[in-house]
Amino acid sequence: MTKEEKVLGFLQDAAKMPLNFEELSVILGVPESDRGKLSDILQRLTDEGKIIKTKRGRYSALKNLGLVRGKFTANERGFGFVIAEDGGEDVYISREDRNCALHHDIVLVSLFGGISGNRRSGRVEKIISRSDEPVVAEFTKRRKICFAVPDSKKIGNDIYIAEKDSLCAKDGDKVVVKITRWDNPRKNPEGKVIEILGKKTDLGMDILSVAKEHGLRTEFPPKVKNEALLVSQSVENCDLSDRLDLRSKLIITIDGEDAKDLDDAVSLEMKENGNFLLGVHIADVGHYVKYKSLLDKEAFKRGTSVYLTDRVIPMLPTELSNGICSLTPDADRLTLSVFMEIDEKGEVVRYDIKESVINSKKRMTYSSVTAICEGDKELCEKYSDVYDMLILMEKLKCILHAKRVKRGSVDFDFPETKVILDEKGKPIDVRKYEITLSNHIIEEFMIVANETVAEHMFWLNVPFLYRVHEAPDDDKIAALSEFIAILGYSIKRTNGKIHSKEFQKLAQKIKGTKAERIVSTMMLRSMQKAKYTHENMGHFGLSSKFYSHFTSPIRRYPDLVIHRIIKDSLRGKTLQESQELNDFVKKAGIQATDAEITAMEAERDCRDMLMAEYMENFVGEEFVGIISSITSFGMFVELENTVEGFVSLTDMHDDYYIFDDKTKTLHGRSGLREFKIGDEVEIVVIKADKDSRRIDFAVR
Repeated sequence: MTKEEKVLGFLQDAAKMPLNFEELSVILGVPESDRGKLSDILQRLTDEGKIIKTKRGRYSALKNLGLVRGKFTANERGFGFVIAEDGGEDVYISREDRNCALHHDIVLVSLFGGISGNRRSGRVEKIISRSDEPVVAEFTKRRKICFAVPDSKKIGNDIYIAEKDSLCAKDGDKVVVKITRWDNPRKNPEGKVIEILGKKTDLGMDILSVAKEHGLRTEFPPKVKNEALLVSQSVENCDLSDRLDLRSKLIITIDGEDAKDLDDAVSLEMKENGNFLLGVHIADVGHYVKYKSLLDKEAFKRGTSVYLTDRVIPMLPTELSNGICSLTPDADRLTLSVFMEIDEKGEVVRYDIKESVINSKKRMTYSSVTAICEGDKELCEKYSDVYDMLILMEKLKCILHAKRVKRGSVDFDFPETKVILDEKGKPIDVRKYEITLSNHIIEEFMIVANETVAEHMFWLNVPFLYRVHEAPDDDKIAALSEFIAILGYSIKRTNGKIHSKEFQKLAQKIKGTKAERIVSTMMLRSMQKAKYTHENMGHFGLSSKFYSHFTSPIRRYPDLVIHRIIKDSLRGKTLQESQELNDFVKKAGIQATDAEITAMEAERDCRDMLMAEYMENFVGEEFVGIISSITSFGMFVELENTVEGFVSLTDMHDDYYIFDDKTKTLHGRSGLREFKIGDEVEIVVIKADKDSRRIDFAVR
């Protein structure tokens, strides 16, 4: 524990009241010679908003003064929420109480005595640090007055641009702006243009704008590109003497039709004792991307590949992601292999982890494998050389899934969306993405490999990066219990805690009922978000004691990190006492989690934009949908093709509707009509706007 952590911990956990400098020095046993360092620590903690210095010069933890530090998340309607760093409930911030806070600023909030809805509410008292996220906007120039109109409505104001800070942008240009000042809510923010993207009508500008809005790194720096170009596209010159040679083995890849970054391959055979021998072979990206190289530093910043409908913003240059690291068929590739002997109950009875070299024999797709397993005669004949192995894979998939279900793993069946674009980048269809039998085969194989690797490294007691999913907190479970009780369901808690099996039982009870949508939604909302961390905390959703992300090092930085650790461990390197490695995995976990969240937000915004553009063709038309969510200001309705639109209370003219937060329902004051999540409703599309990424419905 650092001295800074010790001071902060004392003020948070032990100090019952604010203390002055002298009192803190005495209590902490700081000698006279080190009091200057203590003063520096206190100043730093105060500047970072982690503690407060009162007007009387006393230091206190935030909670003792009713303050919360966290990240502000803005809503396009002007209000927002602060995601508390202490893990407590989010804090609602009204438009009037934002105090010039921008989306993703780190802020200090004072809590009000009451609540808004069922949330804590408060006011932004101090902006600790401004978000460095750029703002994508349309440049507007009228004479010598320049403004940038943000694409995102979360900004809420046009940004004033001094002519000297315009980069000579022209009226109508799409630009990237950095906000430089905003300290008066009655005035516009000020900023400067840092990049000109082009015209709004340019091909692909819409998706590029989304990428830039989220700060995604769309181009690789020249030095990184050059380093990638120096990587050989063959393994001929690699020393293979210490690698397990699997090139003669029947090993295949199974991916989507459009995938080019093939980072996992699989093999399966039956042993004489009746057990399965599953091989999961993952691209050895760590061989090519060395720690602290330019490629590695760039991958660390990106954290993950981002998939924006018709394009990929890769974590690694295509020379690696689609080239030497991709497990293309009929090509020798370096891999890390995990062999797992699995019995008829799905238990891994023994395993082995090896550096290896493979030569994939087939590049299979999800659709073809599913068709083969379902008996497509033409494909069965075409792929007769792998048919027996595929049928065996389906059998093992069923065994592994049954074992996972037995221990309490929770699966939610929320549909995924696929947007189809034409050659000009215009959306021509929106449909559900079908999760097939073969998707589940690969899912189960990757899960068991991730668990095996995580447990192996845990018992070696070396610094490592885990994928964790903590159990829901007590308050959210209490709220969920109260809600489902109204519907006639219950979940069992032990000492206020819940096992994932209880979630699974509830999911099974509601399956196929009218309550399925709302209860599944509420269960999902009660769960915590998965993250990367150096501490093994288990995975609640999978009901797994040990879990990591090992299987996608081409597109996820955590996988690349643990590949290097595994390889060093296999080679006998002592890692247990490495402070440098321990510090690095901590930092990498935080960065990778943040990058994952950013990628998910960018992918969602891109999808919402294209769905809104698609639905512009259907304004005035009627559809049948399912109510997916209800709030105090309206409800969301999802159509069969997964398009979701909003029905505002202001557009419900047949009655005065009241929101019941306990039941998550809307009921008319006349008592003639009530709306619940999961209800089927007829709607008409009244507006669809690509720029705001919004679709508005009205109920018939």
